[in-house]
Amino acid sequence: MDYVRYIDRTRAYYQSQGYQEPYRWAHFEDVPFARLTKPLSECTLALVSTSDVAVRDDNVEVQKTDPELMVGNVYSISSDTPTDRLYTRQEHYDRNATHLDDVNSYFPITRLHELAAQGKIARIAARAHGVYTAYSHRKTLTVDAPQVLKRCREDGVDAVILTPV
Repeated sequence: MDYVRYIDRTRAYYQSQGYQEPYRWAHFEDVPFARLTKPLSECTLALVSTSDVAVRDDNVEVQKTDPELMVGNVYSISSDTPTDRLYTRQEHYDRNATHLDDVNSYFPITRLHELAAQGKIARIAARAHGVYTAYSHRKTLTVDAPQVLKRCREDGVDAVILTPV
């Protein structure tokens, strides 16, 4: 079985986009995680993903570029959106190694609803958040991460599930 050479392909992708320097993954010696102050079964969780999730309306696609939804590279959608209305517009993945047919494989909102139904978490936040991946670590740290934190605080979130894609 051959594995997907994700790092090599990511570097090649950014080089093909005209970036002069090879892509460097963020690396931190100190990770700013915090222990929960209450049991998970009492927590409100939010889903935060770097996947490109969009919502289909009855006749028209809801654009994430709507100023109400989009700030920097951050967008939000209702956590109650049925998964059959969710899809991705991503085009920069290895089509020979995978597919994007199963929304829950990159945006596992159904699994969070199951955990809430089982009482393993108290509830799911009203909104799930997406962050378009950006070449700029500075922009991710100074614009996108604070925007996600702001939205999570507005929704009373205790913890997040991060699904990097």
